[in-house]
Amino acid sequence: MSRQFRKFWAVLLIVITAATGCHPTQPFYFREDGDLSHYLESATQIEHPDYEHEPLAEVTRTREPLTLSNSEDFEIWDLTLEDCMSIALQNSKVIKSLTQGTRQIFDFRTLIPDAILARPDAQPTIYDPALFETNPQSGVEAALSEFDAQFTTQAFWQKTDRPQNINTVAFPFVPVVLMQDLGQTDISLSKKTAWGGTYTLRSQTIYDNNNRGFGRNLPSDWYEAVEAEARLPLMRNRGTQINRLPVVVARINNDVSLAEFESNVRNFLFDVETTYWDLNIAYRALETAKTGRDSALGLWRSTRAKLAGGTESAQQESQVREQYFSFRAQVESTLRDVYSTENNLRFLMGLSSSDGRLIRPIDDPTTARVAFDWNEILPEALYRTPELRRQQWLIKRGEMQLIAARHQLLPQVNLTLLYRWLGLGDDFGLGHERNGINFPNAGSQAIGELTGGNYQESRVGVEFVPTKIGARRELAGIRNAQLNLARQSAVLEEMELSLSHTLAQAVRDLDTQYALAQTHFNRLNASEKEVESTLTLFENGKATLDLTLDAQRRRAQAQIDYYRAVGNYNKSIANVHFRKGSLMEYCGVQLAEGPWPKKAYWDALGHARERDASYYLDYGWTRPNVISQGAVNQQQGTDTGAEGATPFPATGERTDEPKIEDATPEPVPPPITLQSPAAGRRFSAAKPTSDAVRTATNSNSFDWGELGLNPLRAGETPVRTVGFEQ
Repeated sequence: MSRQFRKFWAVLLIVITAATGCHPTQPFYFREDGDLSHYLESATQIEHPDYEHEPLAEVTRTREPLTLSNSEDFEIWDLTLEDCMSIALQNSKVIKSLTQGTRQIFDFRTLIPDAILARPDAQPTIYDPALFETNPQSGVEAALSEFDAQFTTQAFWQKTDRPQNINTVAFPFVPVVLMQDLGQTDISLSKKTAWGGTYTLRSQTIYDNNNRGFGRNLPSDWYEAVEAEARLPLMRNRGTQINRLPVVVARINNDVSLAEFESNVRNFLFDVETTYWDLNIAYRALETAKTGRDSALGLWRSTRAKLAGGTESAQQESQVREQYFSFRAQVESTLRDVYSTENNLRFLMGLSSSDGRLIRPIDDPTTARVAFDWNEILPEALYRTPELRRQQWLIKRGEMQLIAARHQLLPQVNLTLLYRWLGLGDDFGLGHERNGINFPNAGSQAIGELTGGNYQESRVGVEFVPTKIGARRELAGIRNAQLNLARQSAVLEEMELSLSHTLAQAVRDLDTQYALAQTHFNRLNASEKEVESTLTLFENGKATLDLTLDAQRRRAQAQIDYYRAVGNYNKSIANVHFRKGSLMEYCGVQLAEGPWPKKAYWDALGHARERDASYYLDYGWTRPNVISQGAVNQQQGTDTGAEGATPFPATGERTDEPKIEDATPEPVPPPITLQSPAAGRRFSAAKPTSDAVRTATNSNSFDWGELGLNPLRAGETPVRTVGFEQ
């Protein structure tokens, strides 16, 4: 091939390669039919689990939410605060909250709870204490299982057919090929005691049949041994305190979970109560806005009539009309607030967002003056607050961990005691009577030799494992436990300081809200008289329109400020109970363990009777120190339910004569007259609405049962809040 021809082909191949490029190709198959239904073109995709679940009826039957456009399709559902809390507790397997995981929409009154959607695993439930108690890794039963008796057994059968390196000239009686049938069974029962010792009862059975004829009297034999062993720690891991310490720590962890559960329930009740009063305030605000709107509407009609008669100007008519639409906008806004707050209360109660009913609070907000003795409620708060109790349990756990860390400095010294009975025979001999033939004669029995007691062995030993020279790990563990204990103690002190500040702020807010209610009440009375006088003067032509409109606006503002102050005052009472740890009792709620199956009570009674019928043996070993003062008393009073526990005094709360009046001696204002919406009645705050006004009174001498009332939710004559017209 000439040089020119080679260059031509080289250039041609380069051009073809550059034009077509390099790309991979699939292989060719003769029997390919094109069915690729088994082919998956993606490794990950979003799928639904194979799980069928029927949602709650409150979800599937939810009706269209109430809005300004469809506010006629509902009926009023009058509820007391006690009924709200009862329904909420019955429907709350998951403890809900409005203060965590919420988004603000437009204003603070519209909250969309979404924490359960974003962090479902972090939400507290009624199952949490039981889950912690039954945890197979860290629960109390898991720690107690360390002392359970342990039964183990193992059995092996081995057949050997193996050539051996044997000099047949020197050892003519030893077989070149070893043929053996070997069976072995080991059975043991061990138990660890509370002070650290481990006792074991063990049985070993060996059957051996081989062709090693040299020196063997019998071709096969049975070996049976029964031994008792005791391993006794002398230094490390010795004593009931250190061995039961994991059980004590597990118990403390369980108490910590109970304190957390109690605080979650308390927070839930506080949310229900505050939302109930917020809804009451929203209804009052709606009524106030309606009153202002109706007043402005009447004035607008009068002004239009005068405008038609030529006695009023168009400017005055426009001014009155603007105020009417301003009050109408307030009505629409407050109506939206009623719907939103009612929806929040429904969420806490576990109800559907809309079911054709509109919840309306019918409990009267108390106007009685409630006072607390600071020197009595502060010790009570320090004793009853679950967060402080939880921190105290953590400190107690830190003390246990410090004891365990110090114990690791001890060397490991174990005393081992073993005694063995054994027997060897031609037969196993189980189920046969002894024949009197001793080993190594034919027909001897291994069980017979064992029970005859001819062969006994014993062993005594001491194990000593010192700590590492320098013990840096152990000393670091001790220092870490000491620092952790100091940290937990410092945190407890700061928590107590913070609690005293928040309690002081709660008491201060309580007094402030009562004073504001007094002031706004007097302001409301003055504004009502001003509106009446200005309307009279305006109709007689002695006052301008501006004064009349301004008086109506200030009366509406004074009325809503008064209602809001009364509602905040009731929330402040609950807040003081929240801070001093008595909110659950204030709400009539107690925590108790749920019922067990009847079989559990039957078995427990049987074990108790069995223990009562036995003999008590004092082994002389020490027991762990007491770490608890007994059950927490969930009722007010001086008895904590535990002997030797530090009692908290009575709350010392007192209720003065329930009245709201001016602090100045002159002029003396009249008693409160609050218009009751819908019912059209009035009640006076100069006297309580019933003999058992729901206050913070703690009087052990007062017998609530004589009245037939709930001492925590009293109030015989409810105030029915207004509905609204379109």
